[in-house]
Amino acid sequence: MRNLSHRFCVAPMMDWTDRHCRYFHRRLSRHARLYTEMITAPALKHGDVPRHLDFDPSEQPLALQLGGSDPADLAHAAMLGERWGYDEINLNCGCPSERVQTGSFGACLMADPGLVARCVRAMRETVTVPVTVKHRIGLDASQDYGFVRDFVGTVADAGCGAFIVHARNAVLRGLSPKENREIPPLRYEVVHRLKRDFPHATIVLNGGLADWRAIEQELGTVDGVMLGRIAYHDPYFLAHVDARLFGSDEPPPTRAAVVEAMLPYVTAQVARGTPLRAIARHMLGLYHGVSGGRRYRQLLSDARRLKEAGAGLLREALAEVENSGSEP
Repeated sequence: MRNLSHRFCVAPMMDWTDRHCRYFHRRLSRHARLYTEMITAPALKHGDVPRHLDFDPSEQPLALQLGGSDPADLAHAAMLGERWGYDEINLNCGCPSERVQTGSFGACLMADPGLVARCVRAMRETVTVPVTVKHRIGLDASQDYGFVRDFVGTVADAGCGAFIVHARNAVLRGLSPKENREIPPLRYEVVHRLKRDFPHATIVLNGGLADWRAIEQELGTVDGVMLGRIAYHDPYFLAHVDARLFGSDEPPPTRAAVVEAMLPYVTAQVARGTPLRAIARHMLGLYHGVSGGRRYRQLLSDARRLKEAGAGLLREALAEVENSGSEP
């Protein structure tokens, strides 16, 4: 039987999958594996560690994604991550932004699999939780399968047992990060081939998945899937994960129940000085495609109301949806 730990994952997304987003996503699915935004190893070496690493225990299973290329710094960051209670340490070898390249990490690391192997080995010697890698299938215009095969093989030899594979090349010059998520063609067959060549590794497919038919089809070949934008912009998609992929007998939570479940958290966070907008912005898509959803989004996007209100604004938005006659 396949390892189900990575059967469904929500992608790490900069400026999006912060602790408030993850707390919200966990109200929708108990079993989806969640990831932090990428946190650089130097930030954990020199910055405010609690600010970067604190999370609510209910967010687990939760992986810490690190950015960096110095084995010692990454080992230190991984040690902190394990100490804080993360279930997995993930190394980013897939981000194509020029800012990330300037720091000598992200997708450009795929050109130096030996260095990535040293980084993985240093982290594995420091922590007991799994160390995984997220990467692309190639760099720039090259479609040589041998490139990604050798990358995975070298890193697997260093002890990495799970690879999250964004099934597009990373174009390091000339495309923005957004364009890098859309322009390089998806090549799922490369990820399928990796699974055949590395049958004992956990291979997770990332990129372009947006409907259950495609997800369930891919899970016949790979060990898991990772979704990003669809999980963020239409978060109620996550409400069906537990029943469809993990055998849960519990009915999915209603949208209204999810909002109700967020109220105590919002109240506590606002009391600590967290701006309501920092939480509400992640909830805007909950009523995507539902009658009353537009009014719900308007209320939770109103800058003046957000500045003055607390959990009551969420209750008001929920009442507007329910009064519209939509299914909660």
